[in-house]
Amino acid sequence: MGQMPWVPRAQRWLWGLAVAAAVCCLGTILVFAPGYLSPDSLDQLRQAEGKTPLTDWHPPVLSLVWRALIAVTGSIASMVVLQAVLFWAALWVLAWCVWELTASRTGSLAVLGLGAAPFVLTFVGVVWKDVHAAFALLAACAVALTGLRLRDRPPRPAVRWGLLWLGVLFLAYAMLVRKNAFFAALPVFVMLVLALWRAPGRRTWAACTAALVTALVVPAVAISLFARPLQTKQGAQIMLDDLVHVLKVEELRSADVSPDLRDRLVAAAGECRRVGALSDAYWACYERPADGLRGDSEEIASLWLREMSGHVSDYLQYRLRLFTTLLFETDDPYKAGVSRNDLGIEVAHPRLEDMLGTYVNGMVTDVRWLFRGWFWLAIALVLAIRPRKGEFSMPVRALGVSSAAYILGYLPIMPATDFRYVYWPAIACALGLLLLRLDRHTTPPRPAPPATADRTVTGHQPTDAGGQ
Repeated sequence: MGQMPWVPRAQRWLWGLAVAAAVCCLGTILVFAPGYLSPDSLDQLRQAEGKTPLTDWHPPVLSLVWRALIAVTGSIASMVVLQAVLFWAALWVLAWCVWELTASRTGSLAVLGLGAAPFVLTFVGVVWKDVHAAFALLAACAVALTGLRLRDRPPRPAVRWGLLWLGVLFLAYAMLVRKNAFFAALPVFVMLVLALWRAPGRRTWAACTAALVTALVVPAVAISLFARPLQTKQGAQIMLDDLVHVLKVEELRSADVSPDLRDRLVAAAGECRRVGALSDAYWACYERPADGLRGDSEEIASLWLREMSGHVSDYLQYRLRLFTTLLFETDDPYKAGVSRNDLGIEVAHPRLEDMLGTYVNGMVTDVRWLFRGWFWLAIALVLAIRPRKGEFSMPVRALGVSSAAYILGYLPIMPATDFRYVYWPAIACALGLLLLRLDRHTTPPRPAPPATADRTVTGHQPTDAGGQ
């Protein structure tokens, strides 16, 4: 499998990668301190500090993690430290795995250098659920490649299951912090299991799936029971977009809803057309009542179900139009600093912020396609259908499927056309391309032994390893 002997020279290279990762991590923290904060980030910070009630408009797990970090450290900057450490640690583990599997210094350094790419570095220190989901998925990939690295010198069952639980915890967090990360997480979960077990059987799949479900359901139930976030009915936001952009104004005027909601829908449709807002009507065009969508959600959902069934063609055209905008007119590739706020929070190092902005925005101008959804969707499809047959063929395919599923999953639910919605695919596809390139340094994996070849269960082989 291209395993390299463990010699002092190889060990020095690994430590060199660790030092480089640590320096990059420190630099990231300095540039982004105390964390780049959009209005969404500031809203979640207020919830974390207890200044506003905890809500489910954004998945509350991020605010709760932030609250715990602040309680331990006393600093809101602890979140950007966590993000940077997780990100660079995951890249270092991936680089370590590549180094052991290929003995390629260039390859391992390229994996670590992925963190400095402009389309990756742009959001590393932005406190967003999209970023948290991406980094949790990346960490799960690092666990999977660790399993792949150890698979031909099989670890004790406790080590294998320990890696499985670590990986599913990262995947569960990704889905808790970003609901639609479910589409991206499943292929990574399959990669994780196949990396740890060469030929998992039904019982292994059942046990691993149970672990993932447990890691997802237990914290979700605990948050609901103990944190009790305020229900905001945020899902109605997507239905609102469909109603004001698919239905004609005359149809909205005759809609079978309360007069107050009807008037606001009509006004929103007119305002969206006036300002040219193709989506995000709740924020751009809608006259929001004091309780947000909570009072309107049931009527909006009922009207959506009645009307969309009779406007299937118009609905599909609207959603496809919005999706093509995400692909070809992807917005906001860079989030600068801290949005204006009443909390007294400012960027700690403005000159470093300017330097980062010059770097990212300059690359946006020079190589715009790196920040377009169509490019990463095309790469994802290539990775999904055309991997090589080397050691990394399975991870490459999983990364491609994960990226494509994540992007395509936005088709019915996309509220805007921001680059952050393509952030995980950009990271995953870039990693997949590197692994595809490095596959030539590895030999194809050995086939699994036949199920009937040896029924003796060794200390490192699960009883269903033969794929029952």
